[in-house]
Amino acid sequence: WINIGNMSHSRESFAATLLANGSVLVTGGWNFDDIEIHRSTELYDPSTRIWTPTGNMKHGRQAHITLLLTNGKVLATGGMIPAILENDCELYNPSTGAWTSTSGMTHKVELYTACLLTNGQVLVTGGSKFYSVKSESTAQLYDPSKDIWTTIVSMYHARQGHTASLLKSGEVLVAGGSSNRTSLDSAELYNPLQGTWAIARSMNQSRERHTASLLTNGRVLVIGGANGDTILNSAELYDPLTGLWTTTSRMNYRRKSHTTTLLKNGKVLVTGGQIFDSHESESSAELYDPSSDIWTTTGSMNHGRRDHTATLLTNGKVLVTGGRSSPIILNSAELYDPSTGFWTTTNTMISEQLKHAESKPKNANLL
Repeated sequence: WINIGNMSHSRESFAATLLANGSVLVTGGWNFDDIEIHRSTELYDPSTRIWTPTGNMKHGRQAHITLLLTNGKVLATGGMIPAILENDCELYNPSTGAWTSTSGMTHKVELYTACLLTNGQVLVTGGSKFYSVKSESTAQLYDPSKDIWTTIVSMYHARQGHTASLLKSGEVLVAGGSSNRTSLDSAELYNPLQGTWAIARSMNQSRERHTASLLTNGRVLVIGGANGDTILNSAELYDPLTGLWTTTSRMNYRRKSHTTTLLKNGKVLVTGGQIFDSHESESSAELYDPSSDIWTTTGSMNHGRRDHTATLLTNGKVLVTGGRSSPIILNSAELYDPSTGFWTTTNTMISEQLKHAESKPKNANLL
């Protein structure tokens, strides 16, 4: 791992998006020393390893989600300020560095998922009201061409802290999460052409705060998370052709609040997370090889991290930013080189950030 440049502001609960030009955009968040939620945003340039400020958002926001749209702009959805959930949204134009307001979501939620569909629309599912254990089953669609949000048919199960994966068929697999403090094993499929939900087979393990990665063979790898208070090292695969879940070999470490990144060689890189029923952050990393169903450890990061982001750059390296290394919120960043298994420290981010969301489009920048 390689250390790279720091962000300019301390942040937690921020978002990161890879832009079409290969830069990474980081938005919003907050840290313990700030009274206000950040409106500030900044860009990371992989060629220079330098962070630079860009245009401020219209509204400060944390715990939001950002997505790169097919028109090259970045959509920032929802988020919250202390004691208030937001449903307002805005768009970032990389060519001008400016933000413009858009229509707002139809429901105010947190701990939801947002997924870019093959038709260019955005699907938002589930979540909860402000710090509520009661989950939502609502679903909503954003049409960028019309700047309109619409409520669509609800999911079969209310859930928060779940995952949503776009399959090669264009359907969306929603899996796991929690409702009323109970971890879920249920899964369901959204068909954008029909606008309907269908019950999928349940996972072998109830889990929340896990990750899901679409593999090159079209299967979905679900990793780790927690079942209630128990942190998991189990993993399983969903096969869209059969609709079946199969258990894979286990990770070397139990993890939740970790990241997974599909590398160009088809392997999956897992980094950091919370590995025990404590608040300590983990620096270890490991690789999953789908062809052999084997987990192997790789070089550890320079910092323990959880609730961080990991972004695959166009050069095949992985940029990891921010997160928490208890009790410190980090503004540091580092690079992983799959060819060597080493991490290099980069310049730290301008801001320390934790629990940020990441969107990985077909480019190499991070928002």
